Amino acid sequence: MELRPILSTLRRHKLTACLLILEIALTCAIVCNAVFLIGQRLQRMDMPSGVAGHELLQIQVADVAQPVNPYARVQEDLAVLRQVPGVQSVAFSNQVPFGGSSSNGNVLLDPNQPQRTLNATTYFGENLVPTMGVQLVAGRDLQPQDFVDVDTALKALGTGDSKDLPHVTLITRTLAERLWPGQNPLGRLIYLTPTVGLRVVGVVASLVRPNAYDAATAQYSMVVPLRMGADKGESYVIRTRPQDRERVLTAALAALKKADPQRVVTTQRSFDEVRRHFFKDDRAMAGILVGVVVALLIVTALGIVGLASFWVSQRRRTIGVRRALGATRGNILHYFQTENFVLATLGIGLGMVLAYGINLFLMTHYELPRLPAIYFPVGAISLWLIGQLAVLGPALRAAAVPPVVATRSV
Repeated sequence: MELRPILSTLRRHKLTACLLILEIALTCAIVCNAVFLIGQRLQRMDMPSGVAGHELLQIQVADVAQPVNPYARVQEDLAVLRQVPGVQSVAFSNQVPFGGSSSNGNVLLDPNQPQRTLNATTYFGENLVPTMGVQLVAGRDLQPQDFVDVDTALKALGTGDSKDLPHVTLITRTLAERLWPGQNPLGRLIYLTPTVGLRVVGVVASLVRPNAYDAATAQYSMVVPLRMGADKGESYVIRTRPQDRERVLTAALAALKKADPQRVVTTQRSFDEVRRHFFKDDRAMAGILVGVVVALLIVTALGIVGLASFWVSQRRRTIGVRRALGATRGNILHYFQTENFVLATLGIGLGMVLAYGINLFLMTHYELPRLPAIYFPVGAISLWLIGQLAVLGPALRAAAVPPVVATRSV
């Protein structure tokens, strides 16, 4: 079909055509960026934790009275929890992945360097690697002789006695590659302060930070052999079979209460709940953006339907004349679909420019990545399909106009 008659008709309805083109353009620009943001949120929610998430429980308790021996209290609790049926492993940890609050430290490669190399999360606690299900990919795990009590380490920092400080650490593969690209990290030294040097004895595949808000640094984690006491707050991580979690959690709480009825349970949750809580804002944002996308597409489709219906009613006599001159129903249907395709193409072209501009704004002010080029053809095809489906009803009504309409008086 020739475009000249279509363009001639559109020139006589400039304002209406321009409004529809602008509507399609804005929809294209917003939808492309919204779908990209949805993809970013979903990708973030799928961030690997590095732990056996479906097998883990966390219990945090607080003592009403200060324990006489905080370190002995922790060992007593660990022994109690190991006796609970269904418990495969248990550890005392200062934090858990995706827990929100995080214990972090500066990492130096040279004790004399003026600025830190990076900031990394420091996990403390014995038996963390097997309990959390962290995969060791190089070197060895921390051994009991590697651990130092936190209070002892703090005193050693004050006196400068390095023998009472931890000397080894585990780090994630991502952190190792960031510190020593393409090199073997085992045996290398990192410094938390100019006087605290830790030798890397093992590398784990993945262990996400509790506050993994930045995907680029989410895996900057290390496990430091520090033993904590009950006076620092008791946080126990329990590993069990996924199907036993509810039963084990109830039994573990009862066992701890029996050991000390005065203690207060502040947190009791599975790791799935930890993760779900951490990403609740991402889920909410993704849901809102999906709603915006659907609403915009519906409004645009209704706009196309309304405009096409209006033009059909205005052109009934013209359509009847064309039918009387030999135009088939297929010709009429094709005419309106082509007309809508032209308007959609103009709107999509303008929309892609707007989408790129919006993405540049988001990159500049909100540090979002560049919009991948794949979103432009996907957005264009989607709007073309929606446009053709939306105009189909009015176009079929136009095709059904009989030739006799041409003989009726206006």
